[in-house]
Amino acid sequence: MSTDQRKLIIRSDKTPVGEHERRFNAPIVNEVAIVMVVDGSDRRDIIIQKRGEGLERIAETHRSYDSLQFPIIFWQREDGYHFFLKQPNPDTGLTTNKKISAMEFYTFRIMIWTESSNHILFYRELFHQYIVDIYAKTESESFLYIMLNQQKLRVEEYIHLRDAITNDGNVTVMGRMDILPTTYIGCSRYMHEYAQDTMTYIRSYGLSNLFITFTFNTAWFEIKEELAYGQSPADSHDLIAQVFKQKFIKLIEIITKSDIFYGEVNC
Repeated sequence: MSTDQRKLIIRSDKTPVGEHERRFNAPIVNEVAIVMVVDGSDRRDIIIQKRGEGLERIAETHRSYDSLQFPIIFWQREDGYHFFLKQPNPDTGLTTNKKISAMEFYTFRIMIWTESSNHILFYRELFHQYIVDIYAKTESESFLYIMLNQQKLRVEEYIHLRDAITNDGNVTVMGRMDILPTTYIGCSRYMHEYAQDTMTYIRSYGLSNLFITFTFNTAWFEIKEELAYGQSPADSHDLIAQVFKQKFIKLIEIITKSDIFYGEVNC
C-alpha cells in the first residue's frame, strides 16, 4: 500500500532497531486494522461534494461523520460524537457543564441493550470496521489532549538532555517532541514503569517460579450461549473479550487466594 508520501511494507523479518521482534509480526488472520500517523500534520476526515456546490471537509469529530462514513449502519442519519456533547444530571435530567468523552459516548453506543436490540452489533465485518474507526477516534482525542496539555502533564520534569540524545540524537531539538504520560497504556514510559515495579518484586521475593499463559477458546459454552441467532464467535469480538476477562480474573483469584495448585503466592 502506498501514497504520495508514505509506503507501508509488512515484513516480519525486518523490525525497527530497539523494538521487540514480535511487535511487528505480519498479520496471519483476516481482521480489520488501521495504521495511524499521529504527528499533528494529518487528520482523519472525509470529503463530500454538495449538489451544485464545491467540496467540504468533514472532520472525524463532526456530528455527521459517523452517518457519512457508515451510511448503511446509520441510515437515519443519527448524530455521532462531537465536542459539544454534555452529560445530563441523572437526578434532574438537566444538562451539566461536564463534557462526554468519545470513549464514554461509544461505550454506550455499542452496549447490549435489554430493552431493545442494538442493530449496530449485527453488521459483522462492517461492525468490525466501525469499531476500529471509533477506536482511532478515541485515540486521536487522547493524543490531542496530551499534545495540548504538555505543561499540565509536567513534561518539563522528563524532557532533558538524555531523552533528546536517546530519541533524536540531536540536542538542538530537545523538548520539541510530545511526551506520553505513564498513564497512557502501552507507551514506552508505561511499560518501563511496570518493568521497574517487577524489579522491585524480584528484589523483595526473588525470581519468579512460574510463567503462566492463558488463552481463550471460541468454543467455550459461555460464548456460544450469548451469541445471537446466526452469529459466530468471529462476529462478536467484544463478547470474546468479556468472557476471556472474566475467566482470567477467576484464574488470578484461584492462583492468589487458593493454595490448592500453586501453594502460597507472594506477589
